[in-house]
Amino acid sequence: MNETIETIGRDLGRMLEALAGLLFVSIIVPLVWGEYYAIPALIVSGSIPFAIGYFFRTRFREATRPGKLHGMIIAATGWFCVAVFGSVPFLLIAWTVEIGLPLLETPSQTGTLAAFTNPLNALFESMSGFTGTGLTMTDNEEVLPRTLQWWRSFSEWVGGVGVIVLTTAILARPGSGSLTLYESEARSERIHPSIVSTVQTIWWIFILFTFVSILLLWTAGMPIWGAINHGMTGLSTGGFSITDNSIATYDSAAIDFALLPVMLLGSIAFPVHYLILQGDLRNLYADLQTRWVFIYMSVGTFALTALVYASDTYDSLFAAFRYGSFQFVSAATCAGFQTAVDTTNVALGRWPAQAQLTVTFGMIVGGAAGSTVGGIKLIRVLTLLKGIRFRITDVFYPETAVRRLKINGRRLDEREMRQEFEEAAIIGLLWFIFLGIGMFVLLLILPQGEYTLENIIFEVASAQGNVGLSAGITGPESLPTLGKVVFLFNMWIGRLEIIPVLVTLRAVFRRGGIYE
Repeated sequence: MNETIETIGRDLGRMLEALAGLLFVSIIVPLVWGEYYAIPALIVSGSIPFAIGYFFRTRFREATRPGKLHGMIIAATGWFCVAVFGSVPFLLIAWTVEIGLPLLETPSQTGTLAAFTNPLNALFESMSGFTGTGLTMTDNEEVLPRTLQWWRSFSEWVGGVGVIVLTTAILARPGSGSLTLYESEARSERIHPSIVSTVQTIWWIFILFTFVSILLLWTAGMPIWGAINHGMTGLSTGGFSITDNSIATYDSAAIDFALLPVMLLGSIAFPVHYLILQGDLRNLYADLQTRWVFIYMSVGTFALTALVYASDTYDSLFAAFRYGSFQFVSAATCAGFQTAVDTTNVALGRWPAQAQLTVTFGMIVGGAAGSTVGGIKLIRVLTLLKGIRFRITDVFYPETAVRRLKINGRRLDEREMRQEFEEAAIIGLLWFIFLGIGMFVLLLILPQGEYTLENIIFEVASAQGNVGLSAGITGPESLPTLGKVVFLFNMWIGRLEIIPVLVTLRAVFRRGGIYE
């Protein structure tokens, strides 16, 4: 068991060192914007994970390469630790302003920033950022210091691709067990035979698309600071905004429609992006997931438009299409941006129940595996549907017939088909079990009659699908403490597709003698 701890400790140390690098790089923001009071907080926030990470990495440098069990535990504990240490800047900057140290020339405290003096709120914001969820503990993002606006967006941008993918690209060497860790972070796609080359290519594509997204939003009329932040969180399908009412603040159809392709880029698998950038455009329709991303988004958009228009939620067909298309794509890509809020039109929480459930369906399914989205993922839903059809039609064939299931150009034999169907069914089942647990807890703790059942289903699906759309339940005051804890768990398991977290909890309970 000591050997296991050494392997886990060494790779956790690498992840914490990578996190420290992100925090140190972020010092540029307070320097540029003159928020010098935030610099000590960032230095302390980066120094703590760096010291711990350096100790673990050097102390266990001779540890063995990780196996499958190690990989899952490292992924689960690593993401949790990154969220914990990533919350320190929120906590320290909030307390720096709260105390008002005279030498640092701190600004006046605001209610929004004061919420982060509560460690649970800070942890919630950090977990929401790194998991790419986008649910927030802020009341008004506009009054946050630019440093924290950046840190929220930066954490989502990194989390969209993955903390382990970042660590592997920077610190890992070929043959160091990177493939095991890569697969433990809910990824399996490869671009090159070497996993280190694969993750480096993923990052190059991601950086290129980030610049394109920022340029597109700026051209559509968004101010440059907003374009930088929303370009990052839109492409990573995270959904954090720097404005009080998310994208609705701009109230611009041009910006709404400019964000649609940004979110769609984030919902397509990186290997497909790579092939398209190489000139192989056939993958836009030949790849099963990419083809279904467009079909699924189109069908969802038209369904939602029809529902909100037929229910007189909006006065014109164009308005119904504008808000319907944006909210369905935002939900299905798990971006979580909102244009439907009370101050500009009709809030999502007041849409008809069938429209809210359509958006919820989009959040549960998500986009393509191998992209930045959450949810169950399209390929698993397609595998389940094809598997069910295969089983039903099997009755009509003679027992001696040899049949194969074709998925995404691959012809699966009986064993392969059973394995893939089983994996998709297990994750789907676990997804709905934890969705049900979250709903049960919220039904117990929320004030009776204040929220409808569809509001609660919507909010829990949003947290677990790492989406970030809100029916108005999530907030520093509106969501009780137990609800925040449950949502922390939902976001964590949603990002890692549940099983690594369950494996880690089982290992912890067994070692502690709680479970045997």
